[in-house]
Amino acid sequence: MIVFGGVFAVLVLLAALLFISIYNGLVHKRNAVENAWAQVDVQLKRRHDLVPNLVEVVRGYAGHERQTLTAVTAARAQALGAHTPAEMAGAENALTGALKTLFAVAESYPNLKASQNFAELQEELATTENRIAYSRQYYNDAVLTYSNAIQTVPANFIAGMSGFTPREYFQAPGEERGPVQVRF
Repeated sequence: MIVFGGVFAVLVLLAALLFISIYNGLVHKRNAVENAWAQVDVQLKRRHDLVPNLVEVVRGYAGHERQTLTAVTAARAQALGAHTPAEMAGAENALTGALKTLFAVAESYPNLKASQNFAELQEELATTENRIAYSRQYYNDAVLTYSNAIQTVPANFIAGMSGFTPREYFQAPGEERGPVQVRF
């Protein structure tokens, strides 16, 4: 009986250690997702901070392009109000479209294009766009790792008991998934 009690105690101890190990791994993966989301947020904030400066520079050269400037400002406000990955993807898509229009307007103003301030802001925005793309990819990779962890055996039992829930991927809106049309 003593041997059976000792074996049982060892099995309970091993089960407890396994539970703790799996639980801690899930916590680490969930925190990695939250950290990755924070990095996306940091890059989007950086982008949002650049937009008013860009609008002001363009306004100085092309003040009568009010509709374009208003669209950029409205898209930025919408992006600042988004919270979930789906909301952010839609809002950021609208902001990207508005910025493309702004840069198209800038093409009509040679003095604006030659402005060092405009060129620096444009370069800063391009760098930020690259950082945003990387941050989104990193976030989605963290979500994938976390999703795999909470959906595979035996961690899925512990995840279910402990309240670990799936996270949403940062996905491109539907129209960005289709083929790119090039017209000459």
